[in-house]
Amino acid sequence: MPFEYANRIKRIPPYLFVEIEERVRIKKAQGIDIIDFGIGDPDLPTPAPIVEELCKQVRDPENHTYSSSAGELETRKAVADFYKKRFGVDLDPQGEVCILCGSKEGIANFARAFVNPGDKVIVPDPGYPVYGQGATTLCDAVPFRVPLREKNHYRIEDSPAELPRDAKMMYLNYPNNPTGAVATKDYLLGLALWCIETETIMAYDNAYSEMTFDDYVAPSILEVAKENCIEFGSWSKTFNMTGYRIGYAVGDATLINGLKKVKGQIDSGVPKFIQKAANFALEQYKGRDKPQMVKDNVKVYQERRDVMVAGLRKLGFKVASPKGTFYLWFEVGGNAMKFAEKMLNAGIVTTPGTGFGHFGEGYVRLALTQTIPRIQEALERMEKAL
Repeated sequence: MPFEYANRIKRIPPYLFVEIEERVRIKKAQGIDIIDFGIGDPDLPTPAPIVEELCKQVRDPENHTYSSSAGELETRKAVADFYKKRFGVDLDPQGEVCILCGSKEGIANFARAFVNPGDKVIVPDPGYPVYGQGATTLCDAVPFRVPLREKNHYRIEDSPAELPRDAKMMYLNYPNNPTGAVATKDYLLGLALWCIETETIMAYDNAYSEMTFDDYVAPSILEVAKENCIEFGSWSKTFNMTGYRIGYAVGDATLINGLKKVKGQIDSGVPKFIQKAANFALEQYKGRDKPQMVKDNVKVYQERRDVMVAGLRKLGFKVASPKGTFYLWFEVGGNAMKFAEKMLNAGIVTTPGTGFGHFGEGYVRLALTQTIPRIQEALERMEKAL
């Protein structure tokens, strides 16, 4: 018997990454060698000491039972300690920290706690699709898409006069996926104060705070304001732990409590042995500086960034050298989907900018998840294809 999708599902466009995965699968089945710069999944392994800690913890039967949907108190304390050392921010582990099944889950479920049908949610465009789709549309709310333009360094303009003052929530993300743009504390303070003035919830995605280059140190939104603010973070990119599915939310106690109520109805928490390995990872931070295992990862991505940026510039593309994330975002001088198709025919996977919103047209994103020899080979293929 056929069943019809709910209206909210009908409003969700196809998830571009799933389509790309299928097309890549077909190419591989045809025997084509694929160099994949598509999905942002680190190719570097989880640092060995974290893996060893995980193995130790998974052997302990006490870690085989359910966790709390809000996370073990020990893990919430580890996050609070990390925020004190890294950002100088004081957090109450009981009321201002929640452990997530990956930050993506928390970003989406948080909207369920506060967004009603018909509410406006301010969404950056281009931006991580979950803001406008998995969170906003699946709550029957209305995404108000704000363009992030190259001329404004991919930031909402300094004057938020054109933003709706009746929005329920704003999603913001720096270092930014997909553009690699970064933000200053002053910039964040201006938007945080605007959110307080207009009673708009600030939902800040800080998943790439530790993946930064050169002299840039990413701030937390909580360094400038906690009222009205919730921040999402993750072990995924910092420690190459994408498959572990663990993240956190921190901030305004009322907002954290709403998220906990939703999660209490939905999940039974991240496995305890994963949480304990995650605690061990955060304990490597002794202060504001990155621990050596994180520095080692960042060094690899910075070297790849430099090689790819130089190569793309040689091919005639105008490419910025980002100070954050492991993404390159650049204009291709035409239709993004057609460019991506041409690259795929050459055995190179790129992500069309339209996968991140209307204002991503004409751009593509590359994830630096290939070794330097493969990057150099991809550049040679691109030169021939173009």
